[in-house]
Amino acid sequence: MFIRSERLFLRPGWPEDWNAIFAVIADEAVVRNLSRVPWPYTPEAARQYAALGQDRRCPHFLITLPTAQGVELVGAIGLGPTHDGAELGYWIGRAHWGQGFATEASRAVLSLARTLGHRRVEATHFLDNPASGRVLRKVGFCPTGRVEDRYSLARGKVAPSAVLSTTLGEPSDCDDDMDVKRAA
Repeated sequence: MFIRSERLFLRPGWPEDWNAIFAVIADEAVVRNLSRVPWPYTPEAARQYAALGQDRRCPHFLITLPTAQGVELVGAIGLGPTHDGAELGYWIGRAHWGQGFATEASRAVLSLARTLGHRRVEATHFLDNPASGRVLRKVGFCPTGRVEDRYSLARGKVAPSAVLSTTLGEPSDCDDDMDVKRAA
């Protein structure tokens, strides 16, 4: 599966992508905000990630930015299965923070999730990463009021994590951004 958004091209990772993945994610400031990524990040971890198979109902993608000089890796995004839907997860390389790429890629993947038949999608963010919470609210997620301890491999310990959810196909009253409501 491939997804084209306004600025981005989301595509599956391939084994030959490991070096680009390693170059972008091997940054403690990035991986400390993730639950399943170790620190220090190793080339072998990048090889394993690049070789991951796809789940038809819960795909994952590399987020790339086409430029005049070629294609630049921005990060990764995907869906993971949960007991009653799917979970959205993503990471963005530090050089690309603050440029709206997480928001744009999340909207694209949520649109695909709706097409794949998902109705409820959850997402979490560590409480000390409020920027991710802002991204999630921009794309229609609402806080559930739950805070759960979530283990982070990079941190080597649990950290409090806010749980948000969205129901696809229904407008969100959680955000006053009219573009988000129209997109929902």
